[in-house]
Amino acid sequence: MKTIVITGSTSGIGKALLEHFVRGNTVFAGYRNEDYVKDLEKIGAIPFYMDMTDSSSIRQAAAFIKSKTNKIDTLINAAGCVVAGVVEKLDVDRIRGQFEVNTFSHLDFSQRLLDLLDGGKIINISSMAGFGIFPFVAPYCASKRALDILFNTMLLETKRNIKIVSVKPGVIATPLWEKSIRLNNVSINDSAGFEREMQYMIKNAEKNGAKGLDVSKVVKLIAEIDGMKNPKPSYTVGFDAKVAEIISKLPQSVLNHLIKYGLSVKIK
Repeated sequence: MKTIVITGSTSGIGKALLEHFVRGNTVFAGYRNEDYVKDLEKIGAIPFYMDMTDSSSIRQAAAFIKSKTNKIDTLINAAGCVVAGVVEKLDVDRIRGQFEVNTFSHLDFSQRLLDLLDGGKIINISSMAGFGIFPFVAPYCASKRALDILFNTMLLETKRNIKIVSVKPGVIATPLWEKSIRLNNVSINDSAGFEREMQYMIKNAEKNGAKGLDVSKVVKLIAEIDGMKNPKPSYTVGFDAKVAEIISKLPQSVLNHLIKYGLSVKIK
């Protein structure tokens, strides 16, 4: 039996991970919506409240977990959101909010649990977006790149026996895409001159939610990583993620040309 902590456990990848790991393990399941508490308890998880935008909430969540256990085998940082829009028109506070949810909250929470993680693993759900080649979702891309850099540097610096792993999925069929359309309604509607681009982005998000890679592929990989003695610091999941990783290594000028050409073909 292991002790596992999962943030963002009520939907998407986090929910699928919870359903996998709760069998035979002690699992702390992070939530923000109180409506999920009974369901989490029903399947045998220990719910803990955490608002990723509130530092006091993160502090209290870590304190709650410390009051219940003195050892964590695996921390899986799965919570996240997508801020999208045209960079020249996006409110900078929304971009700050993207980093709070996708980057700073995970670092804050992980730091507070490090004493319990000695000998264990931190697994971050990053994204192929971290390769930074996707227009109109720049805040999301940048937040995932920052997440990877900060935690990989922690891996290099730490004197603790902690394995830190970034898992970078491609497009996964989860409710994240539908949620992202609602979350970004204001910035999508406030993009005069980019209407065709925004409509393309909406249609693409809807397609991703229906036709993306099955979430079970990500769960399978993370379960394998959890069982490894010496996992690699980074894994990609899905054909599109592997292609994005290769393309991202091209010179920036060549990469920019290819992306602009691709957009001109798709957005007419």
